[in-house]
Amino acid sequence: MQLLNTLYVTLPESYLHLDNDTLRVEIEHETRLRVPLHHLSAVVCFGHVMVSPILMHRLAEEGKSLVLLDSHGRFKARLEGPVSGNVLLRQAQHRRLASADFCVEVARACIAGKLRNCRQVLQRGARENGREEDASVLTATSDELGCALARLEHAADLDAVRGIEGDEAKRYFAALTLLLRPDAREAFTMNGRTRRPPLDRMNALLSFLYAMLMNDVRSAVESVGLDPQIGFLHAVRPGRAALALDLMEEFRPLLADRLALTLINRRQINAEDFDEHAGGAVTLKDDARRAVVTAYQERKQEALTHPLLESSFALGLVPFVQARLLARAVRGDAEGYLPFCPK
Repeated sequence: MQLLNTLYVTLPESYLHLDNDTLRVEIEHETRLRVPLHHLSAVVCFGHVMVSPILMHRLAEEGKSLVLLDSHGRFKARLEGPVSGNVLLRQAQHRRLASADFCVEVARACIAGKLRNCRQVLQRGARENGREEDASVLTATSDELGCALARLEHAADLDAVRGIEGDEAKRYFAALTLLLRPDAREAFTMNGRTRRPPLDRMNALLSFLYAMLMNDVRSAVESVGLDPQIGFLHAVRPGRAALALDLMEEFRPLLADRLALTLINRRQINAEDFDEHAGGAVTLKDDARRAVVTAYQERKQEALTHPLLESSFALGLVPFVQARLLARAVRGDAEGYLPFCPK
């Protein structure tokens, strides 16, 4: 399996078109970037970006998705070629949706993976934090998440699973600021998780990272032939990629939260990198978005060992591996779904 690149276009008024077998990005008739198509798996455009019809056709023919997001990272549309997934797998997925036991089993696994990975973020922070008071709070929060994992095993229905996830998410985000260097905490303080729109700098950064992660996880789900709209944890709604949201839960701490903390602690992202709008919305400035995109791509290239498969590959490939494991569970080839929890 090869990790291909996703091209993120964040500059407003960019024009994307096909130049033989190369995608060319122009701004005011000046070429800014050339990328061979065979290096790309998807193209993601933020805000006012123009794409030529010829390029759209070529992307669709080669099975490369074109995703349109607004300037804040909110999903608007997705263009892709004919669905190539196994219809038998999708039939099995629809049948599984009618099984309350299977839905609860998958939901518990997804949230267990999320809680374990959140604990890892907090425990690592407690070890590296030089302030005893902060380390104590981080350790206590990690212990609370551990207790929640025990309760999760006995959650009888989806409402119970969602309730546990909601309560522990509040605890986790309340402690997340303690993982920042002390002089950055005031600027990046969080008053809970806010979205649509994010109301503070930390939420704005997380929302932007989650938008990119969501696109990658949805691509992984579709690559194995699963229907991204049919989820087991998240309720099925028109236009909502519920299954991608299910699978995304375990990756949030690893691919987004830790990266956001790193960017702030290393001063790659600062308080001045955000715009505040009327109504309270906060968004990343253009230069900061490009820095975040670059860091996210680099994070995906980091190698690690999958605890179940005991093989090493790039972190960006893990959603594709997990989508395959989920497909096996849906088909009945595996006893259940095992989330990704690196050691």
